[in-house]
Amino acid sequence: MLLSHRTWQHSVDRIRRLLGGLPPRVQVAALPWRLSGSRLEVMLITSRDSGRWVLPKGWPENGELLHESAAREATEEAGLHGAIGAEEIGSYFYGKGLKTGLETRCRVLVFPLRVEQVDETWPEQGERTRKWFTPAEAATKVRESDLAELVELFAPRD
Repeated sequence: MLLSHRTWQHSVDRIRRLLGGLPPRVQVAALPWRLSGSRLEVMLITSRDSGRWVLPKGWPENGELLHESAAREATEEAGLHGAIGAEEIGSYFYGKGLKTGLETRCRVLVFPLRVEQVDETWPEQGERTRKWFTPAEAATKVRESDLAELVELFAPRD
């Protein structure tokens, strides 16, 4: 029986916890999307450190609901505003490099953001590039296989 990467990763995390390992830290991300005519597009941004293509993501802040944190990250990192879904559409794992040189494992919960406004200027404008892609194109740009699958199969529910 073949396991999907997500099922396999869930099993690995359960085993890690059983053996006393730390669970992954939780981050949140927005999957910004729009319709351009009849064509679905999703936005990716570059990371500040490596310049690789990612979703706007970050740490939840005190008092925020998870989807609200994802919407805030989209505004700060990409100048995007819109209707954020309250339920995650999936998640993926990655290793976040720390300033100490070590890496911590993160699970990123992804929330869909229907983009209604794109700011001309935004807080992290000088540190990031943003670009619209078709879901299939975006899937080839991201490093994490679970994220690529999530992006490629994304279909808005409204």
